[in-house]
Amino acid sequence: MSSPGPLTGVTVLDLTRVLSGPYCTMLLADMGARVIKVERPGDGDETRAWGPPFRGGESAYFLGINRNKESLTLDFKQPDGRRIVERLLEISDVLVENFRPGTLTRLGLDYQSLRPARPRLIYASISGFGQTGPRRHQPGYDAVIQAEGGLMSVTGDPDGPPFRVGVAIADIVAGLLAAQGIVLALYARERTGRGQFVDISMLDGVVSLLSYHASMYLTTATRSGRLGNRHATIAPYDTFSASDGEFFLAVGNDEQFRRLCAAAGLSGLNDETAFATNPARVVNHAELRRTLTPVFQAHPRAHWIEVLTNAGVPCGAVRDVPEVLGDPQVLARHMVEAVEHATAGTLKVLGVPIKLSDTPGSVRTAPPTLGQHTSAVLGELGLNDEEIAKLRTDGVI
Repeated sequence: MSSPGPLTGVTVLDLTRVLSGPYCTMLLADMGARVIKVERPGDGDETRAWGPPFRGGESAYFLGINRNKESLTLDFKQPDGRRIVERLLEISDVLVENFRPGTLTRLGLDYQSLRPARPRLIYASISGFGQTGPRRHQPGYDAVIQAEGGLMSVTGDPDGPPFRVGVAIADIVAGLLAAQGIVLALYARERTGRGQFVDISMLDGVVSLLSYHASMYLTTATRSGRLGNRHATIAPYDTFSASDGEFFLAVGNDEQFRRLCAAAGLSGLNDETAFATNPARVVNHAELRRTLTPVFQAHPRAHWIEVLTNAGVPCGAVRDVPEVLGDPQVLARHMVEAVEHATAGTLKVLGVPIKLSDTPGSVRTAPPTLGQHTSAVLGELGLNDEEIAKLRTDGVI
């Protein structure tokens, strides 16, 4: 039996769907929180239909971000459904939602409406542009936020079009920040006894990722552009082709460059004025690349990974997803786990990336089927079989 996670005893009422919110609540659930996921009767979270691929009638997309949760189908726009939400709030520490701002206000389920009767409630809202500002009512879509947040402007080849990141990074970062904000609010509640509102904007999250790109502009008005895989301030820091595939070379300082030159049989290159220091290599990156390319293409990728790693030069193969998920290091870190799913059988899912020595998180249960826990949760709230049956007949659950 796994040890209790650090959030054991915390109950989360999860009104989210798609990615940003479910990613947040999955992180909380991994760490021991009880997450009651409220879904629309009939079709549930939109991502249940996002496919192919499907397994056991469930989309791979949904299965990837909803483990360790309970599924309760509920139409809380109906009066009876609204009353059930009120009863759920009586046992909840946290409410998480990612509707467009104003949606839950019309139902009286916004933070300001709930706070007077529940001062200890932590209420987290994830939206595209946040709860304040001139664009607060606009919907947020990952690729749009990547574009508007500047991330696409620095992603892609210099002479090509801008690209979005290969994962829905705006959604995922918003989920990460929401989970962090909730944990911070729980920590503050231990001192103050009061809950609070956690306002997470996808745009804020992407802007925060600009890091040194933003700093370069704010401090020196230097504008960043697309550099492909090259780094703006470090060289050589790029992908290179070996004779049978690509690898990434990440030389972070002059000592590492000297080691690279020795390992690659290019002794003396590091003494040339154009390459002797990192600032010089950044200025002369094109010439440096022309020098290194034929050397790397003379041997297989595995040769360079071994030689450069042994020399203390950071590098790594450019691998696809199956290669990564089969890596002994990834497996040794328990980043692939198995759980039993009600319809899909033995299901592999990603593991928990945060490793705590005393109260570790864990993958305990598979992603739920739609409404799998509806009767159990409603029974816990005190509803009898007859009342639950009527709610089904009325389309409330």
